[in-house]
This record gives sequence, structure tokens and C-alpha cells, in this order.
Amino acid sequence: MSDKSLDTLDILGLQKLLPHRYPFLLIDRIVDIDGDNSATGIKNVTVNEPHFQGHFPGQPVMPGVLIVEAMAQVAGAISLKAAGSDTPSLVYFLTIDGAKFRKPVVPGDRLEIKVKKIKKRGNIVRFACEAFVEGALVAEAEIQAMLAPAGQA
Repeated sequence: MSDKSLDTLDILGLQKLLPHRYPFLLIDRIVDIDGDNSATGIKNVTVNEPHFQGHFPGQPVMPGVLIVEAMAQVAGAISLKAAGSDTPSLVYFLTIDGAKFRKPVVPGDRLEIKVKKIKKRGNIVRFACEAFVEGALVAEAEIQAMLAPAGQA
């Protein structure tokens, strides 16, 4: 690793970059940001999140699709931050490949989402993503997205 310091985004920084808001902003902080190359997103899973009312009553489990969305939000946030444009931009999901869910994520867990850029061509970027709870791999996927100015797709 180089001597350069790695960047961090708190919730206020995330809200400046991402259009998502409660209940769909699924990350609380991003740490160890290395440009748009890699980062670690943090999601503190709490029982008061609305999806736990129905998934599943008496045995709350974070839906896998929300874990994948959290991965995409981490990748999108660092891509937008690295682009550094004064013009608002959006990140559109293109593909989700090889998604695997290995262990349930439950209230009280601290989800750590590690994203690493695999490839970038123009405004299309692909990331390898892994999610961990207490060091144990709970989910993984490769995601591809497109960066576009707000209002365009």
C-alpha cells in the first residue's frame, strides 16, 4: 500500500453524492476510499428498519437484494466522488453477476461491504463486492453500473 491517506465519507457526505434517502439509503459510512479503485462501506443493521416488519416476523433477516443494493451504493458513491463533477450525476445498475448469500444478516450486525473496481470503460464501471459480518463472508456479487448526468439514462 502507498503512503497516501485513504479518504472517508460520513452520512452527510454520502447524502451529497447519492440521491437515496431513508428508508433506501443503505449505508452509513464509507472508509478506506482509494479513489474509485476500492473502499469499505459500513451498514449498521437495526431492527427498526421497515423491511424487518415483514422479513420475517419473529425472525428478522436483511433481504439479500438490499445487501446487493448496499454494495451498489458503496460502489456508486466512490465512483461519483472520484468523478468530482460539479454537475449532479446518477449511477444506474446494469448487471448483477454471481450473487451468493452465505449467512443471514440480522439486526445488531455491522455489515462491512468491500468493493474493488475490476474494470472501467468510459462511463461503465464493474466492481467485485463482498459483504462481511465480524470477519465472516455473508454475501458476494459482481456489479456493473453506468454513470450518467442526472436526468439522462
